Amino acid sequence: MPRLIDPPAGPALDIEEVTARLDESGVVLTDEASIARCTDLLAGLSRNRDFLADRVSHALKASYTNQLELNRYTAQVFLLHRSPRGFYLRANLWPSERDAAYTTSGPAAFSYGVPHDHNFSFLTAGYFGPGYVSDYYDYDPETVDGCLGEPLNLKFVERSSLSQGKMMLYRAHRDIHSQLPPKSLSVSLNIMDEGEHVPWRDQYIVDLDHGTIAKRPTLTSGEMLLRCAIHLTENGRDVTEQFAKAHPVPRVRANATAALAAVEEGDARAAVLKRGMADSDARVRDDCRRWLAQ
Repeated sequence: MPRLIDPPAGPALDIEEVTARLDESGVVLTDEASIARCTDLLAGLSRNRDFLADRVSHALKASYTNQLELNRYTAQVFLLHRSPRGFYLRANLWPSERDAAYTTSGPAAFSYGVPHDHNFSFLTAGYFGPGYVSDYYDYDPETVDGCLGEPLNLKFVERSSLSQGKMMLYRAHRDIHSQLPPKSLSVSLNIMDEGEHVPWRDQYIVDLDHGTIAKRPTLTSGEMLLRCAIHLTENGRDVTEQFAKAHPVPRVRANATAALAAVEEGDARAAVLKRGMADSDARVRDDCRRWLAQ
């Protein structure tokens, strides 16, 4: 499960001080010294009981313009700071089953009941309310190829809530949780890793009944564009061929192969997928094998 961190004692901190110090030091959530600095600053911000209300009020009075420009995420997310140094600070709103946002959008809009890991690390703290509830599981990513249907050998750890003041470090490709709504509206604060590597890492949606990988939902816009490019120009086909052969990210090679197969029929389609089954990565081979069987 995520690493439980005892928040260090100290004064409440203003968000301007927190973001300035984070920008100065940078955020590396795999480095113990950086984790300690982030923990100290997030704990100080969590003790500031006024800053978030002030930020929200200001955003609403400004017709939410800044959030619409900067926030690339869902309505659940209130962006507090995006740094050019590859991280961002945000507040996450977690509605209860009684809140209108839940009844209107349904649980999946907030990842409730969707067991998953993360393809990035992040530090989180409960800021307001009883906090969302999670069933936590551990698995060893070093023993997993990432194929759909692959067993993860999950180990259930506990069910607990992200209550006010509680702090946890979620580790990329290590911690799996299945979230449930809090008893009442809650808010968490997060320091998120946003390095250039993140979009190229797969996230796993997990089938808890079978303990296996159910989906790999991560997809970049470039991978979607391959499907268009191959239909539009010969150059687009050449680019897709090159991606299928030599792109350093296995998922991109698989999606490029799928794009090539989509414009073929019969034996020609099978030949494209059989070439993909010779890829060096197990995920690509498995995807092409499944597509060929379909």
